[in-house]
Amino acid sequence: MKNTLYLAINQNLTIMKLPDNTRENPEVISYRVIRRSIGFLGILLPFGLVAMAYLLGCRQLQPSISHYYYTMAGSLLVGVLCAVGLFLISYKGFSPLDDFATNFAGICAFGVAFLPTENSDGSVCALFKYPDSGLRSGLHYGSASLLFLTLAFISFFLFTRSKGEKTKEKYTRNVIYRVCAVLMLLFIVMVPICSKWIDPNDKHQLTFYLEAGALISFGTSWLVKGEMVLKDKPKVGNATAKT
Repeated sequence: MKNTLYLAINQNLTIMKLPDNTRENPEVISYRVIRRSIGFLGILLPFGLVAMAYLLGCRQLQPSISHYYYTMAGSLLVGVLCAVGLFLISYKGFSPLDDFATNFAGICAFGVAFLPTENSDGSVCALFKYPDSGLRSGLHYGSASLLFLTLAFISFFLFTRSKGEKTKEKYTRNVIYRVCAVLMLLFIVMVPICSKWIDPNDKHQLTFYLEAGALISFGTSWLVKGEMVLKDKPKVGNATAKT
């Protein structure tokens, strides 16, 4: 009698037990948080810089994102770049190539943060100036270029890989990843072209808008990777693409 009762209770508990695939893996959740954090920081950075500078009395749009380093919003610029760098370095991908790419991008983000661009002589919002240094400026632009080139590589080649059956959502995500990568490259390539031939005196702040576009493209790619949108629909008994 006792054995029969025990078996009945055990069977009921087994039926009531939730299947393993309905429970979120804490590691998966942490990856999503990191991806979304990187995405939000990238998208919000240009808007945050303009808003912070405006609230603190600077009504002049700076020639580029990097020139906010010399304004009252400089701490926000450095802080966000360092946060993105830390997130990228702490992010662990599915292969050594993933780790190398994100680590390298993180190091470049620190380079952009701590090797500021040249002074903006025409800015009324600049609080201070550094002695002119071609080496520092060159390292800054080199770090920024390598940062976006690496981020575009990650978005175009690494984010689009999958393990298992590709879902409809995965195909759509891959299109977004590649579009964001192409936009990042396009915006960054246009920066020196605009600075030299189209808007050499920064009258229209084209560099700022191009850099903002690159940041928004970068952030969008990581938000999609973090499954803010286009999340795979669960399929019972079938393998789905691994994002």
